[in-house]
Amino acid sequence: MPAVNSPLSLFIGGTAVKSLRFENRGYEMILNGSRRVVVTGMGVISPLGLTLDSLWNGLIEGKSAVGPISSFPSSLLPLKFAAEAKDFTGDIDNFGSLQSDCKKTIRKGLKVMCRESQMAVAAAQRAIHDAAFVAESHTPERFGCVFGSDYMLTLPEDFTASVAKCRGNDGRFEFERWADEGMPQLTPLWLLKYLPNMPASHIAIYNDLRGPSNSLTLREASGHLAIGEATLTIQRGAADIMLAGATGTRVHPMKTVHALQSEQVALRDGDPATWSRPFDLDRSGMVLGEGAAVLVLEDLDHALARNATIRAEVIGHASRVSNDRRGVGRKKEALALAMAAALSQATIGPETLSHVHAQGMSTTVGDLEEFAALQDVVGDALKRIPVVAAKSHCGHLGAASGSIECIASILAMQHGQLFPLLNYHTPDPDCRIRAAVKGDSAGTTFLSASVTPQGQAGAVVFRSWTE
Repeated sequence: MPAVNSPLSLFIGGTAVKSLRFENRGYEMILNGSRRVVVTGMGVISPLGLTLDSLWNGLIEGKSAVGPISSFPSSLLPLKFAAEAKDFTGDIDNFGSLQSDCKKTIRKGLKVMCRESQMAVAAAQRAIHDAAFVAESHTPERFGCVFGSDYMLTLPEDFTASVAKCRGNDGRFEFERWADEGMPQLTPLWLLKYLPNMPASHIAIYNDLRGPSNSLTLREASGHLAIGEATLTIQRGAADIMLAGATGTRVHPMKTVHALQSEQVALRDGDPATWSRPFDLDRSGMVLGEGAAVLVLEDLDHALARNATIRAEVIGHASRVSNDRRGVGRKKEALALAMAAALSQATIGPETLSHVHAQGMSTTVGDLEEFAALQDVVGDALKRIPVVAAKSHCGHLGAASGSIECIASILAMQHGQLFPLLNYHTPDPDCRIRAAVKGDSAGTTFLSASVTPQGQAGAVVFRSWTE
């Protein structure tokens, strides 16, 4: 077909053209929706460790990453336990195998990255290394990044000197002194540490990614939606390779307080390793955590041409939103719509799913809503399909949760077995799931989804790779 340069050419003689090639400044965009998207690399920074092996070993061995909070003083808080990524110290060695020039650049940039950005960059570098990229194997303009995050909050110590400068003789803060005396005490690049678009920006700069770039701040749904957008970007021909990931934390002086004020957080007696218990009758709230995860998504033909190791294929994805006039999410409806649409795009029936990776918040109402959505979409097949939830091991990692959950299930398919749904002891008669136990077959296809309190939902369907 001859090259055209106007979207008006999509309709020729009243007939829709399914495949057109646009040429603009030397780039091509193929609009046919037939490109297959596969996973060729993965990287994690998790409470169970910094490698895919450490994550998998922790999951299959039934380990919990929940322990005493060590990253900030918690003596004045009612919560003393969380799932911290304790192996991640921010040292350059945490970023995996790096070429010397890239290592030097990242080390210099650490001072303008908050912990969430540092974890994001580290997970991305590990994913790129896992995908075995060499500079000659791709064109920078065809390699992009979509990254999700939570809202990012400054640390209290960033303002300590500024506040002290504005105190009067009586110790009270004098706001009128802030502009002239307080603000000058802030680090000049302070704001750059906490902008939610910085993870994607840092990753693109360090790896010379000149393709499509986007940043999503959609709380729990960020990871699934990043995977969906990156997949669409490849399918429409705007890129051959995309990094899709998310980073988040609930283990933070301000975010922990916010979570305690606005969400159901587990505050129990006994072993904190047993506190995160999705779908269990005795669940009492989420456990807070932190982490980052990245998937390398690639056009199948491009991956085969460079003899890449293919881990899985994205066969369906969707996003939906549902809320009331007050902005409160209708989470059951949003989840059901997103999951049904993702399965429809995958052209499979729910009965063919091998397992479901649930959001598994471990909240009283949240798990009921998720079960109701699954029951609406999956129906009677839910009685036999095993359900897993990485949150039972790692807690709620904020925006990073969805990405790590997808990686965990891909690893399970590669190993041929599921990890257990931890701490599931007493079935809830109002949400009777088929909880996964160690040794269950992971099968060849899984569905994973998430939803925010505002009713923004994302869902993805993956299939194991067979040539």
